[in-house]
Amino acid sequence: MAVTIKSEREIELMRQAGKYIAMAHAELEKEVKPGMSTYQIDKIGEEIIRSYGCIPTCLGYEGYPASLCISVNDEVVHGIPRKDRFVENGDIVSLDFCLSYKGYQSDCARTLAIGEISDDAKQLIEVTKQCFFEGIKYAKEGCHLYQISAAINDYADKFGYGVVRDLVGHGIGREMHEDPQIPNFRQRRRGMKLQAGMTLCIEPMINMGRADVAFMDDDWTVVTDDGSLAAHYENTVLITKGEPEILTLI
Repeated sequence: MAVTIKSEREIELMRQAGKYIAMAHAELEKEVKPGMSTYQIDKIGEEIIRSYGCIPTCLGYEGYPASLCISVNDEVVHGIPRKDRFVENGDIVSLDFCLSYKGYQSDCARTLAIGEISDDAKQLIEVTKQCFFEGIKYAKEGCHLYQISAAINDYADKFGYGVVRDLVGHGIGREMHEDPQIPNFRQRRRGMKLQAGMTLCIEPMINMGRADVAFMDDDWTVVTDDGSLAAHYENTVLITKGEPEILTLI
């Protein structure tokens, strides 16, 4: 495992990339309305990303055909935008994408409520978000990687939710996906010791029902196996000698 420690120059570029992706999410959240196709949302997102002088990294990544991953209701991650897929009142929609600024990446995901959603769906979104914040209590120099994993898992367990095991968080830098992998579920070992200068994408993916997922025929879209709702919350995080710095919040 080769985990890169970022220089001050690299960190500053990743801060700027993080600022841009946070701004893009904020703009997109205002744009998404019931009746829009996921294709429309993707095109708006791409336009926003490019307006900042950034590159939508997902577009073309291992053949992925869009700039955003847009996952609706029981879709966990990597939903491909389509002209015939519409978001409606009561849906929950996860927007996950990565952008590049001067060669450095930032990755971020949010699950949005479309119009009026159920109380159960609201709780799922909030718990998934809080799973992230429970995890980053251990995202600091001297802690071990899998302490993050355990904290996420333990918090989700309190609500009887399923923690997705087939997909994990990751390191990030010049590449979208770098070492280390970051599970959202408990591990038997403590994992590597964290060092200042590491940049990590911590991203709880939580199902209202069981943890099991299935992969659709498009080879991208991941859905809950039992048809239950799923939520996703991700930020790019810098490990420091003190508290972690969340690069994708403004």
